[in-house]
Amino acid sequence: MSLLVGIHPVREALRAGRPLDRIVIAQGAGGARLQEIIAMCRERRVPMRFEPREQLDRLANGASHQGVVAFGAAERFASLEQTAAGGGLHVVLDGVEDPHNLGAIIRTAHAAGASAVVIPERRAAGLTEVVGRAAAGALAYVPVVKVTNINRALEELKQSGYWIYGLDERGTESYDKIEFTKPSAIVLGAEGSGLHAHVAKHCDFLVRIPMAADGVASLNVSVAAGVILFEWKRRASN
Repeated sequence: MSLLVGIHPVREALRAGRPLDRIVIAQGAGGARLQEIIAMCRERRVPMRFEPREQLDRLANGASHQGVVAFGAAERFASLEQTAAGGGLHVVLDGVEDPHNLGAIIRTAHAAGASAVVIPERRAAGLTEVVGRAAAGALAYVPVVKVTNINRALEELKQSGYWIYGLDERGTESYDKIEFTKPSAIVLGAEGSGLHAHVAKHCDFLVRIPMAADGVASLNVSVAAGVILFEWKRRASN
């Protein structure tokens, strides 16, 4: 069961129709945004109860809950077969372990118009409450696919007509010069180590983000995601 903490993640989950087991609101808490959440709970018949703020502090494990905590139903992942059939951009993560980075990438993927985010089962961050907070509600809209093997997932995408673009500092093509052929999948590597060698071999192209200054080899993975995903978005809208 996943935990959503704070007004924005809870409100977006309600708006998107995400299955919720219950919502807990702090006794005495007020404000227009909380009233909106209460109204949506009643409209959608989501179980709701009011408890002392100290209880919400415990439920949120010290995170800033703004007077509301929601318990999501058991996490349901999309299948790669389902998402690939739509032909949209897939963001594939090769072992991103920091939950803040994962949440930020999911948020950016949603903003850039991606159809799905693909994550591995092992050696990577899962969909925790930290990820949910960092995603700022985007988890309610972007399907997340969990796969046992990234290399196999890339092969499945290729069989569905996708072109695979790996972002790596060793890439020979600049991200703003490469031509993106649709449908596209953009692969981002782990913090520090980048793409694994076998994953890189499954990419049709390896692209890089040139650095203007010496001494910094690459960007943080969530920052790099923003750079390349919005370049893809810019090209897609032209």
